[in-house]
Formats: sequence, C-alpha cells, structure tokens
Amino acid sequence: MASHLIQGRRVDLPVEVRDAAAGAATYLVRADAARAVIAYSGLDVTEILPGKALCTLVFAEYKDSDLGAYHEFGVVFWVRPPEAGPPPRRSARAGVLDIRESGSAAFVHWLPVDQTFTLEAGREIWGFPKELADIDVRQTSPYKRCVLRKDGRLVLDLLIRPGVPLPNAGLPALEAFAHRDGGTRRTGWSVRASGVRARPGGALIRLGNHPIAKELSELGLPKRALATMTAAHVSMSFGEAF
Repeated sequence: MASHLIQGRRVDLPVEVRDAAAGAATYLVRADAARAVIAYSGLDVTEILPGKALCTLVFAEYKDSDLGAYHEFGVVFWVRPPEAGPPPRRSARAGVLDIRESGSAAFVHWLPVDQTFTLEAGREIWGFPKELADIDVRQTSPYKRCVLRKDGRLVLDLLIRPGVPLPNAGLPALEAFAHRDGGTRRTGWSVRASGVRARPGGALIRLGNHPIAKELSELGLPKRALATMTAAHVSMSFGEAF
C-alpha cells in the first residue's frame, strides 16, 4: 500500500472521502480561449461542439475524509487524454463520439481549499494546484451557494438552484489530470453520489476583481450554464498519481 507523510501524519492510498456535499455548474466556452488558459499543461480540450469546450465550476464541503473536513472549489476543463491522438473532424456528432471513444478526462486547472493539511496533501500526492482561499459554502438553504475570495479579493459568487431528482449513481472510473512543477500527472478516482439533482441552466454567477475572475470572463462568463448538478452525499476514492 502506497503512503505519504504529510505534516508528520501518514496518509495511505487510496484516499477515501466518506461524505461530502457538492454543487457544479458546467459551461460551454470558446475552445480557443480554453486552450489558451491550459496551454501550459500540454493537453488539448475536447470540443463537444465545433469551437466549443466544457468548463465546470465545482464546489464541495468535505465532511468526512482521510484529509479532514474542509471546503474546496475547482475550475475544471474537459480534455483529450494524450493517447487519444488527433481530434476527429469538427462536428457536433464527432464531438460526442470523441468523448465516448477517447475517454475525455478532467483537467484540474485551479483548486483552492481552506485548510493547510489538504493543501499540502493535494500538492504532494497528486500534484493538484491547491491554494489557500476563503471559501464560504452554503448547502443548507434551498439554493446552494459558494462565495470564494482569494487574497482579500472576490473571485466569484456562484449560486445553484437544484433541479429534478436523479437516481443514486456510481460513475465509471475517471481520470483527473493536473500540472505542477513543470509536469502533468494523472490520477484515477471513483465517485458515488446520492441525493443528486440536475437541470439545464440553474446557475447565477457574479465575478469579482481577482485575476482568476478575469480569466473566467475571457472564457465568456458570466453566461447561462449548460447544466448544473447538486449532490447531498458524495463518496470518492483517489489512487496514486502517475
């Protein structure tokens, strides 16, 4: 069993998240703008539609995990794994087939957290781009909300209106890519969720004056979300990065 020593404490893999609550808003953004944002990674976005890529903004309240209790926010782009080869001919049908056949993966571009232990563990074990930030996650009201501030500046205020209930689900094995210290690493992870609600649209976003907010504005935000999702209970398992 692989293990890592973080702040004097041993963390064994896989790392387990036993209970979390999460919300996510996915947007269709300009593929050329998304490519410019993640150019440093050497990866290419998946074009779900001609000239369009997917960007997901996700927030979570980790209640019980091997890395403790904390809040997290993520900016994620959906990318083509390096072994997928060149993209297919640009068309709506080709974009959908590309995701099915190439195994489109999540590239974690930015991952602020509000606790130092998970920050150090995330960087050391997986190379995730974790930074300390002030993250106010509100899950108890009918609307799910995340207010994110970094270095005293507002990054964004994201409000999600839950949609219709969906069956409890376990997603197939997923891969997350991250780039840190000049290298891109990939991590296998699995997810199970209950209390899931989803809908088209359903998000209201206000951007602040932080550089990440400017980056999101260059992607075309704020705009109508393609889809939103909330989950009352999420469990996850993260393996070793390679």
